Amino acid sequence: MISSLRGSVLHVGAESVVVEVGGVGFAVAVPVPLARALHLGDEAFLHTNLVVRDDALSLYGFAERDELETFALLVSVSGVGPKSALGVLSALSVDQIAEAVAAEDDAPFRRVSGIGPKTAKLIVVQLAGKLHASPRAATGTGAPAATAVAAQVVAALVALGWSERVSTETVHEIVADASASDRAAVPALLKLALAQLGPSRTERTSV
Repeated sequence: MISSLRGSVLHVGAESVVVEVGGVGFAVAVPVPLARALHLGDEAFLHTNLVVRDDALSLYGFAERDELETFALLVSVSGVGPKSALGVLSALSVDQIAEAVAAEDDAPFRRVSGIGPKTAKLIVVQLAGKLHASPRAATGTGAPAATAVAAQVVAALVALGWSERVSTETVHEIVADASASDRAAVPALLKLALAQLGPSRTERTSV
């Protein structure tokens, strides 16, 4: 089982990336917001799920472990395959999925391409009690657009010299307190993150 990958991004598609690890390029299907946040040459770390079929081996990757775990739960639902599960995670955040299931609201799932009314209802029924929204969901930061903006800011901070862990934690903290307009704009969110972090490692090293 390939449970994670860390390497350089060689290619970015609409719903996939190629990550080079030890000279080998791995094609990984990823949620749309993550694909939009990654760029050629970025160092990416992905939590992955290897789906084995008779005619193919397919990797699905996610920036956060809770997305990976939600993906696994989604594909356990009758009628939901890996591509449909990825579609759900492209359209909805983990918190939004958990909130919809808790509210027994299948409407968000019916709006996802490839998910019909029957399957949407099954998702709500079969995942009941298995998902829990994080505290930050109340701030509205789990919206797909906000998630994409945050991912871009994390990638920018990593490129400037901070670790992925520090970058991710900082952005989550900033997003929790930022205004709606700042959460929706990469430059504004990046400025707030830089103000909290101070000079980058690269800058400190060059001094």
